[in-house]
Amino acid sequence: MAKKAQGAGGTPATLALTRAGIHYLPRTYEHDPRATSYGLEAAGALGEDPARVFKTLLTSLDGELVVAVVPVAGQLDLKALARALGGSKAVMADVATAERATGYVAGGISPIGQRRAHRTVLDTSALDHATVLVSGGRRGFDIELAPQDLVAVTGAVTATIGR
Repeated sequence: MAKKAQGAGGTPATLALTRAGIHYLPRTYEHDPRATSYGLEAAGALGEDPARVFKTLLTSLDGELVVAVVPVAGQLDLKALARALGGSKAVMADVATAERATGYVAGGISPIGQRRAHRTVLDTSALDHATVLVSGGRRGFDIELAPQDLVAVTGAVTATIGR
């Protein structure tokens, strides 16, 4: 895969990957503002299996913001996320909190290059694929990379957190 930055200067995600020396493939598509599911929109527009396209969700685990990365075709199991990190209760963070904490807008939140580092859990199903796609930091822009590289750049742990 090519190692490229998207546009002049790139996004924080592409800049973080470039700094880390991680190879990735930028994947762009025309975002439809009427789309109700950003992840499924990306999978369809890019002609990819939704099992390979992952969404980034911000949660609050016992008051700590935590990132969960799961396939767009499924849902996050909040109890499994809490168990994976040894917590007691996880809830979804509200959109404004997620945007503020990551520096990205909803529908374009990347697990990579966030404003502040957060503990991250990647669903183990990602390891079934040679490459996966995650948001590149804005709507209409995904990054394709090896799941092991995603784990390395985010410091993620892997666990079964999707259903």
